[in-house]
Amino acid sequence: MTKVNVVSGFLGAGKTTLIAKLLKEVFAGERVVLVENEFGEIGIDGGFLKDSGIEIREINSGCICCSLRGDFQEALRKVIDTYQPARIIIEPSGVGKLSDILKIIRSVDGVELDSYSSVVDAARCKIYHKNFKEFFDDQISTAACIILSRTQTILEEKLTEDIAIIRELNPTARVITTPWDELSGNSIFEAMTGAGSGFPKDLGPLEDDEDEDEHEHHHEHHHEDHCKDEHDHEHHHHHHHEGELDADDVFDSIGMETVRQYGRDELKEILAKLPENIVRSKGIVEDKEGGWLFFDYVPGDYNVRKGSAAYTGLITVIGEHVDEAAMKELFGVK
Repeated sequence: MTKVNVVSGFLGAGKTTLIAKLLKEVFAGERVVLVENEFGEIGIDGGFLKDSGIEIREINSGCICCSLRGDFQEALRKVIDTYQPARIIIEPSGVGKLSDILKIIRSVDGVELDSYSSVVDAARCKIYHKNFKEFFDDQISTAACIILSRTQTILEEKLTEDIAIIRELNPTARVITTPWDELSGNSIFEAMTGAGSGFPKDLGPLEDDEDEDEHEHHHEHHHEDHCKDEHDHEHHHHHHHEGELDADDVFDSIGMETVRQYGRDELKEILAKLPENIVRSKGIVEDKEGGWLFFDYVPGDYNVRKGSAAYTGLITVIGEHVDEAAMKELFGVK
């Protein structure tokens, strides 16, 4: 049996950072395969995690809740057949529902669910709970273990508010509130695996895909609050379950390639100007001073650091109603 550990969390919560810590401190020397499915992110994390000597399978298939089902099942089976790993770590899309992911894992033979956790950004828990209930709340209510990120940057009263939201959605999950730097990877992992074993009892059935021709009608269904405009997304597979929103209905993902070189301060100025409808941006670009810069943005917070070279400059921007022309202009991409 292959053990499976799921690390979910909303866009930019810190899933990749946590996984990198676990790979280094807990799984060194184990046969581990990481399966990522990031909504619209163009494989930027690949280089960062390859540094850990781990095989990366990237499945950039866009919308996790609708198009992923076949791909993801297939990917898991392929990974098990090809690599016979002792463990698979799954990093689902930031806008994927943890409950959907668990149903798909349950349908694959030869796997044992070892842990299913969600990383929650402590500084943004309240706002995401308010604005992105459909995805964010499912990740909290389904998880056996909630791992709060960025707790060192917030006041105690905000942390108390976060815990109240989490407890309302999930009274029984184990919640990690201590900053990660103060914890060893092993102590985090023990909390994750000790929080619950096997699949949650109230996980519903995996619904069969609806008629394939649904996929042909790209823009027939709109939800009042979102998708008022009918411009073409990069991702065209709309596939609706009754009364639910797909990630594609709510978020646009813009991927840009560029050979432009940036200064570190210049990048910071650009990130500071991102409008409030942007929930996530990251990229790897060439540094004017030589080498490459990796940047990472969530609302109100960003960082720029040295990164390893990519095959070309890559920038991803994800948000609601993203103006592609304005983003290209802001980043100075032709």
